[in-house]
Amino acid sequence: MDKQMSYGSDYKFIPATSIGSGVGVELLPDLFNYTVQIVNLHLVGNPETGDFVLVDAGMPGSAEEIISVTEERFGANSRPKAIILTHGHFDHVGAIIELVQHWEVPVYAHELEIPFLTGQRSYPEPDSTVEGGLVAKMSPYFPNEPIDLGDNIEQLPPDGTIPHLPEFKWIHTPGHTPGHVSFFRERDRALIVGDAFVTVKQESLYKVLTQELEISGPPRYLTPDWKSSKESVIKLEALKPSVAITGHGLPMSGELLSESLEKLVQEFDTIAIPDYGKYVDRNTH
Repeated sequence: MDKQMSYGSDYKFIPATSIGSGVGVELLPDLFNYTVQIVNLHLVGNPETGDFVLVDAGMPGSAEEIISVTEERFGANSRPKAIILTHGHFDHVGAIIELVQHWEVPVYAHELEIPFLTGQRSYPEPDSTVEGGLVAKMSPYFPNEPIDLGDNIEQLPPDGTIPHLPEFKWIHTPGHTPGHVSFFRERDRALIVGDAFVTVKQESLYKVLTQELEISGPPRYLTPDWKSSKESVIKLEALKPSVAITGHGLPMSGELLSESLEKLVQEFDTIAIPDYGKYVDRNTH
């Protein structure tokens, strides 16, 4: 811990909560999904062995909640081997500094995401003009300045392996962010998506609050590159996942998942790409 870690100066609690908030679901014996307000994080590992990692780090101000959920699942004073990030948006790194300080564990992200996690680069401004509803309208209020994890962040190994998650491979799924990654396990075709696609229309406040299940592309107000986003969805659909847990919305599995993903690929331009917005290139339609 040589270097002080810091959040951006615009970092703050965001008062948005869905009915799923505070709910944990065990999808597989070693795959646990937990919702903090409007975002998901995942505990990957079997409670019987006690070896696990945390994927993503919740909303600003949620560290105590995440620690207590972790201890409930893995026992008092348990700590993950590492925190692995799908990407660095504020709602996926919201409690990361407190968690790193509490657990003293390393954080891993894709090499293209590291500048956004070491104070060097800000993500593009959220687009409040994008087609889609109230969450999009609220998005300029979201923290956007980069956080700085100093030397506590490391890049994921270039060979696709994930430290402390021997069966999973990371897959580069850019578009929502340059270094966005998803995690896939061949054995049971389990997919940890991040925000490459989500299972709720994240820009609609009503659907976020009620968690209405509906496959969608990445959250529109924070997705600057639709061409890459589409390629990433095509890549993930080709894996034929049996269960998918996303950054926003409820987990999806089985036939509903395969049919929804097929439809998302076939109709990506209609379903995912907004009709208007500052990151929408007319040529993408």
